[in-house]
Amino acid sequence: MAPVTGVGEEMHALVERLYPLCRSITGDGVRATLEIVGEYVPLRVHEVPTGTRVLDWTVPQEWNIRDAYVADAAGHRVVDFAASSLHVLGYSVPVAATMPLSELRGHLHTLPDHPTWVPYRTSYYAPDWGFCLSQETLDGLPDGDYEVRIDSTLADGHLTYAEHVVPGRVADEVIVSCHVCHPALANDNMAGVAVATYLARELAERSPYYTYRFIYAPGTIGAITWLARNAERIERVKHGLVLACAGDRGRLTYKQSRRGDAEIDRVLRHVLRTSERPHDVVEFTPYGYDERQYCSPGFDLGVGSLSRTPYARYPEYHTSADNPDFVSPQALADTLAVCREAFAVLDRNRRHVNLSPYGEPQLGRRGLYDPLGGRSDAKQAQTAMLWVLSLSDGEHSLLDVAERSGLPFDAVAAAADALCGAGLITA
Repeated sequence: MAPVTGVGEEMHALVERLYPLCRSITGDGVRATLEIVGEYVPLRVHEVPTGTRVLDWTVPQEWNIRDAYVADAAGHRVVDFAASSLHVLGYSVPVAATMPLSELRGHLHTLPDHPTWVPYRTSYYAPDWGFCLSQETLDGLPDGDYEVRIDSTLADGHLTYAEHVVPGRVADEVIVSCHVCHPALANDNMAGVAVATYLARELAERSPYYTYRFIYAPGTIGAITWLARNAERIERVKHGLVLACAGDRGRLTYKQSRRGDAEIDRVLRHVLRTSERPHDVVEFTPYGYDERQYCSPGFDLGVGSLSRTPYARYPEYHTSADNPDFVSPQALADTLAVCREAFAVLDRNRRHVNLSPYGEPQLGRRGLYDPLGGRSDAKQAQTAMLWVLSLSDGEHSLLDVAERSGLPFDAVAAAADALCGAGLITA
């Protein structure tokens, strides 16, 4: 894993800043999140009205909440939304009632196996209400009447998402997607938001080959809405990556696209393998994050997903234990570094044609061959040139060359640059 760097600390600070906001798939919490992200990169914010048909879905009513609590007979708030937005079932309908604990229990959610943690629960598409609390708190509640109050609104409004575009030298696009809907969960998914944001800033400084489109959207319905509203752009999307659970201390995990052999799959496999980082590469499954929307059969985009410990594979997932302390600046920096390395390969991966294909061209008289020999770095550079010349038939990419030769991609790309400069190959 890469050492802790200033950028890791900066991303962690952004996670801490975003963490307390009450987010959901719609509402002012999403807007507040995007407003903060917009301080780091310029965003184009989209508001899609309730009732809008998006593929097989419909944009739901907008949910906002001001306050919520369960109070005992003395007026003490035993469960308080002000302490954590996790305490309320997401999308809870308004409630103002007094009821005995025996009745209230049916609306209380806990984690008996982790008695001090608070679970994250939602009810987006079925009207309901409820509270989430620790098992320890529930066990300490005496029988009696409790005041129950949820000051929320479900009304026609909008679904909000945003885009940031880093222009490239070509119009073909790489999409980078992350979620902005989870409340008070640091790794899932403010870590992904932080890595995406800092990746966007880095790409803007290096004039990339591809155009990079960053999508900040609520999970599932957000990606579906983006796909529904961007039908004319889909054919320009050549590669994509979903960032999720990007900051825990676990090993990196790359989930391949539905195709399994998309260029982004090959690039991530190569980068992870050659970097010698501990990692796992897993097959696509139609469950998880928004890669399943981008990879659905009608679109079949080459979009994979990069995380550290995958969703639901760590005990803290969807609980109050997924807090900023669970997220490591070192892990954030490492995830960003992998993205940086992968997109550097993607941006430079071309197919070339050998302009002197009959026999080996004389490299020495073009200043491409070290006449003394014996230096290991020179030998690698010369070997890379020979491999590039051999496989520059218009069919093999530089990544093909790197994988077949066993040479680092950077060495192969540098050799291609030198050969292009000498007029021996052309893209």
